[in-house]
Amino acid sequence: MFKKKIFEKILLKNIINLNYLLSRDKIVELADLLGNPKKLLFRNFISGISKGFGFGIGFTIITAITLIILQKIVTLNIPIIGQYIYDIIEIVERNH
Repeated sequence: MFKKKIFEKILLKNIINLNYLLSRDKIVELADLLGNPKKLLFRNFISGISKGFGFGIGFTIITAITLIILQKIVTLNIPIIGQYIYDIIEIVERNH
């Protein structure tokens, strides 16, 4: 009788610990997601749109900053570099 109660306490403690580990690592949610292809596809689709949108905005900002810096370099009238950069800026503005 005494051994049975000790065994039950140990078993209950292990079950609680296992439940905590599974919920912490979100294994159940992952299994649910992998078991539902529509949900997985939708999540990946939204993730792809977000990444593409962020990439587009980031690239635009970096390009704008680069062009501003290049225009500042042109105004410094550095002989060789200035003319080369001026030609690049003209090409970009013509195609824009």
